[in-house]
Amino acid sequence: MDPILDMLSQYWGYDTLRPLQEKAIRSNLAGRDSLLVMPTGGGKSLTYQLPPLIANSLDVVVSPLVALMKDQVDGLREAGISAIAFDSGLTGSERTKIREELEQGAHRLLFVSPEMLLGGSLIGFIRSLSVRAVAIDEAHCISQWGHDFRPEYRQLAALRDILPGVSIHACTATATPRVREDIVRQLQLRDPELMVGSFDRPNLTYRIRPRENRKKQLLDEVRRHAGEAVIIYALSRRDTEQISEGLQASGVSAAHYHAGLNRRERSRVHDAFAREQLDVVVATVAFGMGIDRSNVRAVIHASMPRSVEHFQQETGRAGRDGDPAECVLLHSFSDVKRWQSLAERSFNEAMSATDDPEQLRAAFESQEALLQDMNGLATSAVCRHRSLVEYFGQEYSPENCGSCDVCLGEVDLLEDSTTVARKILSCVARVDGRFGVQHVADVLTGAKTDMIRRCGHDQLSTYGLLSEFSKAAVSNLIHQLLGQGRLSRSPGDRPVVQLNAMSSPLLRGEVEVSLLRPRTTVDRKASKVEEASWEDVDRNLFEHLRSLRKTIADEIGKPPYVVFPDTTLRSFAKHRPGSDETLQFIRGVGEKKRRRYGSRFLTALNEWDEEHGGGRDIGLAAP
Repeated sequence: MDPILDMLSQYWGYDTLRPLQEKAIRSNLAGRDSLLVMPTGGGKSLTYQLPPLIANSLDVVVSPLVALMKDQVDGLREAGISAIAFDSGLTGSERTKIREELEQGAHRLLFVSPEMLLGGSLIGFIRSLSVRAVAIDEAHCISQWGHDFRPEYRQLAALRDILPGVSIHACTATATPRVREDIVRQLQLRDPELMVGSFDRPNLTYRIRPRENRKKQLLDEVRRHAGEAVIIYALSRRDTEQISEGLQASGVSAAHYHAGLNRRERSRVHDAFAREQLDVVVATVAFGMGIDRSNVRAVIHASMPRSVEHFQQETGRAGRDGDPAECVLLHSFSDVKRWQSLAERSFNEAMSATDDPEQLRAAFESQEALLQDMNGLATSAVCRHRSLVEYFGQEYSPENCGSCDVCLGEVDLLEDSTTVARKILSCVARVDGRFGVQHVADVLTGAKTDMIRRCGHDQLSTYGLLSEFSKAAVSNLIHQLLGQGRLSRSPGDRPVVQLNAMSSPLLRGEVEVSLLRPRTTVDRKASKVEEASWEDVDRNLFEHLRSLRKTIADEIGKPPYVVFPDTTLRSFAKHRPGSDETLQFIRGVGEKKRRRYGSRFLTALNEWDEEHGGGRDIGLAAP
């Protein structure tokens, strides 16, 4: 038997690998440098966790978040794999003990942050251990062109000289072609194997809604996922606290999480969420969660992320187990201005202290472009899956994904969008590009304001042209055209709307555009992936097994997903294995877990069958 598949079955309970996973593992084992770009949930971690088991070696994994390292170590140990994390929270005696264990060859994987790896004496110690390979997770952090540049990651370029004979494997979930080139250059990868997976996450259903009543909309979304894991991302620390308090007041098990909390409080919230003692966490997009919980069923953005890369990465924390999950963005054009204000303030502060203003200005302009790309995605009427995949330079072939608000028919396209858009552009031209969004909307809706009378804009041919719409609706349409680049807005505190080079073809009738008629309340439809995932699955039995899993997890002091992922519980509830022999054919049941937990789940299934019937070993048979 192939040793890779043997280890995969023994420790993870799977009998097949995805093509890119196998390629990455074989490249790792061959000692060749590599860059792997695989969206969250695609199985990146397996590509660096499995090789040291076959090579019987010590491999180092560089990760930016202590919480994420802890989750991975917990999962590996539960599967019977020796792994350890070396972080700043360890006591002196704990560090000494870990060093002794590493010298004795007790571990196959060592997880460490870039600061800990290169900021002290640890790297010298590691040089004496005959490390075979180094995997760098979240490798996009090394690139200034990426969405999450971290200066401490630049230190990792020294690894090539410090560990010259060690292969380096860079892994990330989000990287445009430009960022991929920068990662290879910064890490000095030697003839690397470049592997880029599909950026599509077909198990995720994307929905973008206009934000009108944040408190009510968030509560409605959370209640749709009652009893399930939900992450809400907000723009500021204050927002996370206000949202969390509002949800708690409505009876929701929620807590906030941001960098301003002390380490003990962050750990408390993280552990409670991981162990399913807490349903909802509200976190800042800047800090993130670093959570490795695989069964997050919804990620909700209470404000717009500052880039498509951030959106892809944060929504990617939903449905990492491959089961259906929902991603909802509550979009407001005010978020664009908030992000711009934050960026301008940071830019001005940095300019006063930098000795390279041109590089800083280029970085600032790059961030502005990323923000406009995100706003454009949020205001478009194009399939969300298609928009994301094509943004990262890949092709998307399905005409209808069946898993987003556009393709499910939950978004209305405005009839005669092009004619409406031309009326808006004509109005901007008539007021000489000297007024903001709200005034242009007033003119188009025929409002009777003092400003309109003073300027004589009630005499314009465009006055009242869109009187059938509310002012809020027309403002939304103007912002959509701004997001599509058909209009521009001047910088500063009082921006005005202006025509640009992309306005002329639309005014001349040479191109057409699509505009959305926003709906805040819709009848949601189940995605095709969601329907398929529950086919022949007894939901009541699934919840019963989920309760058993929680009991076992509490007994061993580990998060429930470490026992078995939701996908495995669904297989139990669908196939109902009746013996230890057929239990091993359930995907996700490794040898150690089968011995440790198998009898308890078989007993639960026996008791359920005696009370409810339904049969056993449905669709299961030894090959």
